[in-house]
Amino acid sequence: MLLPGTQLVRRPLRCIRALGHLPSRSLMNLGEVVSALNDFASLSLAESWDNVGLLVEPSPPHTVNTLFLTNDLTEEVMEEAVQKKADLILSYHPPIFTPLKRVTWKTWKERLVIRALEHRIGIYSPHTAYDAIPHGVNNWLTKGLGACTFIPLHPSTAPSYPAEGTHRVEFCTDNTEHLDTVLSKIKGIQGISCLTTLPARVEGEEQTRVTLSCSQKALLEVVALLSQHSLYHKTEILLLQKPLLPHTGMGRLCTLSEPVSLSDIIKRIKSHLKLPHIRLAVGMGKTLESPVKKAALCAGSGSSILKGMEADLYLTGEMSHHDVLDAVANGISVILCEHSNTERGFLSELRDMLAVHLQNKINIIVSEKDRDPLQVA
Repeated sequence: MLLPGTQLVRRPLRCIRALGHLPSRSLMNLGEVVSALNDFASLSLAESWDNVGLLVEPSPPHTVNTLFLTNDLTEEVMEEAVQKKADLILSYHPPIFTPLKRVTWKTWKERLVIRALEHRIGIYSPHTAYDAIPHGVNNWLTKGLGACTFIPLHPSTAPSYPAEGTHRVEFCTDNTEHLDTVLSKIKGIQGISCLTTLPARVEGEEQTRVTLSCSQKALLEVVALLSQHSLYHKTEILLLQKPLLPHTGMGRLCTLSEPVSLSDIIKRIKSHLKLPHIRLAVGMGKTLESPVKKAALCAGSGSSILKGMEADLYLTGEMSHHDVLDAVANGISVILCEHSNTERGFLSELRDMLAVHLQNKINIIVSEKDRDPLQVA
């Protein structure tokens, strides 16, 4: 019952969802995201000439809610990232490659840095680290061939082994006082690590075995020191080889489960890359109906990786004119799809893998403006 003089005011009802049913996304700070990205693909696997990792960092603290994926960071793509409120851009190709001497509005790459910092957007690039990893760009490209097994054309080596030093030096002596002098001098040489001494029996005599790791430069000083103390003739020097990482490295050599005609391979690749056209050079003595059993591939620019490899087919984005002529003369057919067309399709798979890797804590979106600059007119 209403009291006299009161009025009933009608207001639209608002439905309030229970807090327990709201979408749960916990934000990540930039350092956490970068650390997770480095765990996903170690930057140590990138080529030595490459420029990878965090390239542009807004002033801290910087929270990441939206990660924006692109193959190439052009100005058009940057504007898209701004509109979509990206906090971090993962650009497969590094937009900063050659050093910038200044940051002005004069060149497009300088403008990218300015726009990123103005809108507090970080920029991260993995590039050739993603080429090397087993769950990366080159493995994705193999799917265009159909069922096949594959190995890296140029395997990667374990980056952290040996931890220090390029050589191992071992020698034995039975002169304890003499040994103390030698060890004291060895410890004073820069580049020495893992120095150990253990008792050893050599030809029935009790001796002390000394083992150490050292750099190439330190090795020269160690050899000179041991020669001065008449120990060099008892010395073994081993070159420390870094072990190969399984399924990791540049390019892929693929063996198809069943031979397939070149014409059918072309159809498969077009379908996988969603391309209406590719460029083709048919190997000497081959036709479109020639069987393809073994294919060597490399996403992007494959000349240096594919050169000299024995295969029925080379698949890559671009190759030099003369490298194509060499391949054709050796009876190897060549398919060129333009540089970024052999990479860009990986971004959709990357989005799904990173969502799992980052435990769905942030939004991950793929650019809709990113595209290869070359078109068939």
